[in-house]
Amino acid sequence: MKWFIFKYSFTLGMALLLFCYNASAQENRYDRRVHHYRKRWENLIPTHTKIQFAGNMGLLSVGTGWDYGKKNQWETDILLGFLPKFSSDKAKITMTLKQNYMPWSIDLGKGFSTEPLACGLYFNTIFGDDFWVKEPERYPKGYYGFSTKIRTHIFLGQRLTYNIAPHKRYTAKAITFFYELSTSDIYIASAFNNSYLRPKDYLSLSFGIKFQLF
Repeated sequence: MKWFIFKYSFTLGMALLLFCYNASAQENRYDRRVHHYRKRWENLIPTHTKIQFAGNMGLLSVGTGWDYGKKNQWETDILLGFLPKFSSDKAKITMTLKQNYMPWSIDLGKGFSTEPLACGLYFNTIFGDDFWVKEPERYPKGYYGFSTKIRTHIFLGQRLTYNIAPHKRYTAKAITFFYELSTSDIYIASAFNNSYLRPKDYLSLSFGIKFQLF
């Protein structure tokens, strides 16, 4: 009788242990799924904002973006720009998708660091009925050869970053000042086909500020 009670108690105890283990394993798998789910959504939260002056994307452009990579050497930005009317009938709005790459960063001390090389490319479009992606039929085929609505740009530049001390941070943890020299697909084609053009005719200088939020 005692042996039966012992055997029964032992079997019941092992069953309870196995049940608890399986429940714990399932709970851990659930927690991991929730963690991965939240992390994917958190990755969509922008990590910085930018203000850029000139650069063939508008007189002034404002936008947001994401830093990523092992050393945050990659950036992707989305910016909206304002283009005053100048010689046209009305002002215009532009939109830019920009990819940045900074191969390395050098610590200068006292909270400062520099990226001696920043490079990348961006695609820019301008809103309005006066611009087109596909050449209108009123022009001979191949007359333009380029879309007037979408421009592809490449750029090179440099950056200087100041990392704000933790006890002084308010809206950003770092501020970066940068400049860029850029050109577009149509400017490159013009430079190759017209030898009289000078760098000032096909290169654009721009300046900007980046506020690192996270």
